[in-house]
Amino acid sequence: MVEESLRLLMIAPTPYFADRGCHVRIYEEARALTRMGHEVCIVTYHLGRDMPGVRVVRTPAVRWYKKLEAGPSWHKPYLDLLLLLKSLAEARSFRPHLIHAHLHEGTLVGSVLKRLLNIPLLFDYQGSLTGESLNHGFFSDRSLLMKLFKSVELFINHQADHIITSSDKAAIELADDWKISPSRISNLIDAVDTDVFFPYPASEARRELCIDEGVKLVVYLGLFNSYQGVDFLLDTIATIRAKSPDIHFLLMGFPEVEYKSKAKELGIDDVITFTGRVSYERAAFFLSAGDLAVSPKLSLTEANGKLFNYMACGLPTVVFDNQINREILGDYGIYVEHGNADLLAESIISTIHDEVLSGTISIKLRERAVEVHSWKSRSEQLHNIYRKILNSR
Repeated sequence: MVEESLRLLMIAPTPYFADRGCHVRIYEEARALTRMGHEVCIVTYHLGRDMPGVRVVRTPAVRWYKKLEAGPSWHKPYLDLLLLLKSLAEARSFRPHLIHAHLHEGTLVGSVLKRLLNIPLLFDYQGSLTGESLNHGFFSDRSLLMKLFKSVELFINHQADHIITSSDKAAIELADDWKISPSRISNLIDAVDTDVFFPYPASEARRELCIDEGVKLVVYLGLFNSYQGVDFLLDTIATIRAKSPDIHFLLMGFPEVEYKSKAKELGIDDVITFTGRVSYERAAFFLSAGDLAVSPKLSLTEANGKLFNYMACGLPTVVFDNQINREILGDYGIYVEHGNADLLAESIISTIHDEVLSGTISIKLRERAVEVHSWKSRSEQLHNIYRKILNSR
């Protein structure tokens, strides 16, 4: 029988913590497990900041590498070699019961430790490696590099004792496209710490942001790039400004410089407030300034973690209609056809002006966040998966 309290080595091949979705999942998982009595150690890159309550061990500093944004990089191979060496050293002293590896690179590192130290390996799958690289324009879909990445991804997908996914769609793809046995896959969708993310008084947040209390405010929080739909969102804002100039937009995230320039070119910078990066600790406060949230994410291969934060803050949310978004928001999302700019604009305008509908949805979403998507229930589910892996060995 497995011990109730476990030592867990988390491998995070990313500049943790940089206030973005993947990092939030890592942190909130680790903190929830720590609250259950488990001992967690995160091994990660030299970049990022430590978060309270969870031990972090970092690779040696590489002075010329300063990228905090998501996406592939040619620097990854040597960064991950350093991560392997640091993880091996930590595993020998920490003596974990199990390795919890995030992302494909983390799982590749974890597979080496698994063989060297005979430690079981869990793969925390947050999307296709090939799909992410395509989204970021790292290569074309018919290139030799694409074929190489698919081969590497296939190899990595089969290294773990068990895989957890952040959506049903991802679990189905792993079974159907990558031929992983369904018995080795569990769906553990993202969650939210509802003690951290909750509605603050909107007036206080708007006062700090210098946004008038009387305007209708749409909020977005996340990375700024094309596959998150931010380019698409700016074009939609141009349509909305022409039809309903009383609506203002609060766009929070990074890297925002290019998008500020584009907004000026489109003549919509007067209805947008850009904040730049917002820290995890301040995110709920600024989100609470909004009347409505939007997530025009175009990628169909990744989870959409920002929706949990929107829900917990009681924000009616307009999204594209797909399986991942429906799994999170359920009956209380405001869904529009994928990639339809006109419908996105119409839904934002109609919903934000319908105060009765918005108020009802706000209450239901907050309830759903607390009752369905809290980390308390997710951490218990994850603990049971750990026990299943360890008992099978």
